[in-house]
Amino acid sequence: MTTLAISGKETSVGMGQIAAGGPPERIKAVLGSCIGLAIYHPRLKMGVMAHVVLPDSAGRGSAPGKFADTAIPEMLKLLKELGVSACGLTAKFAGGANMFGGSGPLQIGDANAEAILQALKSVGIRVAGQDVGGTKGRRVTFDCSSGEMTVECAGQATRTL
Repeated sequence: MTTLAISGKETSVGMGQIAAGGPPERIKAVLGSCIGLAIYHPRLKMGVMAHVVLPDSAGRGSAPGKFADTAIPEMLKLLKELGVSACGLTAKFAGGANMFGGSGPLQIGDANAEAILQALKSVGIRVAGQDVGGTKGRRVTFDCSSGEMTVECAGQATRTL
């Protein structure tokens, strides 16, 4: 599901969803191994955020926001529909926790973070900030007015990217 959210309110982005907005919209997500990815145009103050669940669609048809390889093209398409050029875009992302401990075969968080980095690199979008890894979930809020992503993690100080 893709949503345009220019209501001046807070919008929550669930697993596999994408939301776009402009000032004063704030887009939020609660993450474990998932990645909250925001792509933003600083001059136009327009942004889009996806709640990415898995690194690769492997050709599976599903909500485009669910996979790193399909979320980013869908986010760019949505921004283009809103009149935002790909030139000058930046990205911030958080999440990618290893919810099943720091080692072993189920390191979905690490795989998600790496897939996001590679996908952003492939389309030439600069990473302006990231907060990934660890073993605890996060709550993120992306502010379309400022381009800041606030990251809250239990037992840690709130960080701003």
